[in-house]
Amino acid sequence: MRYLVLAVDYDGTIATGGKVADGTLDALKRAKASGRRLLLVTGREVKDLRRVFPDYDIFELIVAENGAVLYRPADKHKEVLADPPPKKLIKALKDRGVGIDTGKSIISTTREYESVLLEAISELGLEMHIIFNREVAMVLPSGINKASGLTRALAMLELSAHDVLAVGDAENDHAFLSMAECSAAVANALPAVQDRADIVTSAENGAGVAELIDCLLDNDLADVEGPAPRHR
Repeated sequence: MRYLVLAVDYDGTIATGGKVADGTLDALKRAKASGRRLLLVTGREVKDLRRVFPDYDIFELIVAENGAVLYRPADKHKEVLADPPPKKLIKALKDRGVGIDTGKSIISTTREYESVLLEAISELGLEMHIIFNREVAMVLPSGINKASGLTRALAMLELSAHDVLAVGDAENDHAFLSMAECSAAVANALPAVQDRADIVTSAENGAGVAELIDCLLDNDLADVEGPAPRHR
């Protein structure tokens, strides 16, 4: 078995409109039954994910908050991998009329507030960065992203990035797609994500992930040349 880990994004990848289709869930179950390890790598908070996706425990580990939190559904173990959101930043954004959601480390809002976020971070002298997921803007401590979270998850499993097939669709997926041995973009992925992926599926969203899983189970993606040029 070449790819021991299937790491997937949630919104826009396995989920459409926040929901996972039955066919996609069935495909994930087949991948798990094959002995592969399933990891979810998402920008969502754990509590939000549990609300929209009751079958979240199909995943062995969940990298949440865009890399800031690692969650193990089997025993509900949660490991926070970054500092909490600075209270002064939260206050500054609310004072400026920015609607935000806060997690263990992440601050989320809409992309329209990009300039306000940058201004507040700069004025407060904070080492934070902004990561986009289509129309969502996420503020996190510098160095925290999906790749850093996935690195911690793999260390827990005693596995390597060379064991990983990763699937995503948007800007915040670049980091963990780039570190994986093989990366895939679903057909609805942003052009920049498709350009950098090793594989682009024919179908969109969860149907594209199911398509990829079928190929994975059929021949372990033997048709894909590897390792990817970025790993050579």
